[in-house]
Amino acid sequence: MKRLLGTVFGIALISGLTFPVAARADDKDPQAILDKAIKALGGEEKLKKVEAFTWKTKGTINFGGNESEYKGTVTARGLDHLRRESEMEINGESRTFVMIVAGDKGWMKFGDEPREMEDDALANWKRRGYLEVLPVTIVSIRGKGFKVEAAGEEKVDGKPAAGVKVTPPDGKEFTIYFDKESGLPVKQVAKVTGFQGDETTEETTFKDYKDFGGIKKATKVETRRDGEPFISGEVTEFKVLEKVDPKAFEEPKS
Repeated sequence: MKRLLGTVFGIALISGLTFPVAARADDKDPQAILDKAIKALGGEEKLKKVEAFTWKTKGTINFGGNESEYKGTVTARGLDHLRRESEMEINGESRTFVMIVAGDKGWMKFGDEPREMEDDALANWKRRGYLEVLPVTIVSIRGKGFKVEAAGEEKVDGKPAAGVKVTPPDGKEFTIYFDKESGLPVKQVAKVTGFQGDETTEETTFKDYKDFGGIKKATKVETRRDGEPFISGEVTEFKVLEKVDPKAFEEPKS
């Protein structure tokens, strides 16, 4: 029997065959996955100091099969203050869209018509804050009210990625996948509310990380809803902010 086992092992070595290897404990430990991600993004000490940041993007957005170019700016402070400004061309006309969440208040402005968000809309955009901010620093996932668990493995762009299911304080879970080699966030999957109030599955991929003052940020972000192209954007600028003008989160003027 020993001779037989030795022969089988020798054949395997010569032919290049490999035997299954048990998964590392780290692959099933969400905290270990988050540790690696935080280190890859810049380190816990640096990321914990990031209270606010802003980035600019440009790319394309699809509405009902119609593709338009857009430019946008996102400014975030913590998880409950978010400002998104987008400029795009619709039917040959330039339109500006502004969305603001400031704690328990929120406003939307399309063109020259600002209006306060109602309960459901505000809850949806607060959730948008989680989906926008958490993949940037990761450290807030360890904050009060968040729960995490391992979500298995899948391939993203042909590379293995470990998933972590995140349940934030609002109870609406989503999953972030982290490249197993680099530790960086590479994909996010969440249920979101579409423009018509319908629930869709949103998949966002993060690519081409670059270093911005010691913090790594994905510079190519692509989003699909229910498998269809939605947004394809390139980050052209990313800055950590020591202060944010309070007016950034005030009700927009008409």
